[in-house]
Formats: sequence, C-alpha cells, structure tokens
Amino acid sequence: MSVVCRLIATTLALAGVALTASAADADGIDPGLWKIVTESQTGGASMGPPHESAKCLTADETRDLGTTFSPIPRTINSVCAPIERSMNGPRLTWHLVCKGQLDMDLSGDFNFDSPHHYTATVRTKGSMAGIPVVDRQDTLEGQWVSACPQ
Repeated sequence: MSVVCRLIATTLALAGVALTASAADADGIDPGLWKIVTESQTGGASMGPPHESAKCLTADETRDLGTTFSPIPRTINSVCAPIERSMNGPRLTWHLVCKGQLDMDLSGDFNFDSPHHYTATVRTKGSMAGIPVVDRQDTLEGQWVSACPQ
C-alpha cells in the first residue's frame, strides 16, 4: 500500500474513531451503539454514496470527549506538532499538523447537539515535496441507536 493510501486509510480510521461519538451537552454523552453516516468530497466533488458504519462507545470513552474524538498521530518519516484541541460547550475542535516526507494538516469540528446526535466535519490536506496529494473533506452525522450488544 502506498504512503498516500496508508495516510488516507489512517485519516479515515481516525475520523471514524472521532466520529463514532455520540452527542454531547453540558451533562456529557450517552454510551452505546452509534450509526455514523459519512459523506466524502475531494476537490469539491463527491467521492461516491454516503458510507454507513457503526461503533459501540463505552462509558469510559464517553467521559473524555477530547481524547475519544481527536486523532492520534501515527506517522512514518514525519513529525507531528502537539495537537491543538478545544472543547467549548457542545463543540469540539482540533487541529494537527505533521511535517516530513508527507506533510499533513488535519482539522476537525464536532457539534454534539444532543445526547443522541452529532454532526462533524473533518478536513485532511496532504502534500509530498510540496505537491498536493490529498485534499479531502468528510461530513459526518452520528445517531445513537441502542445500548451496545452484550
């Protein structure tokens, strides 16, 4: 798998982790099974039909929204600056920049508008030797479904 393909796959995995969250308010979010619908665009054009996935979040995962919904840098031949993260009421924003063989700029904006619903936008830009290789925007919507299966 090429470096760019691995990068995109890692970014999507990070987005999936971040976006499988439930909704948040001052009282927190509800653990359980979440349905996440992701629509992706590159260069302003849709990358196909929406993708649906599911994720069970534990009570531990819902206690720390910043950690649960932010990316974890996993780079090869690149160094990442510390992530900039802010939780302000029901909104979580983060920004991560990595430089090296592959330069990456990732940003996320999550709106946890109820204990059972959220929307988010994740932006991924990447370049190698100054040449853009990825410019992607994922729009997500999460909906609580039920308690996690036992």
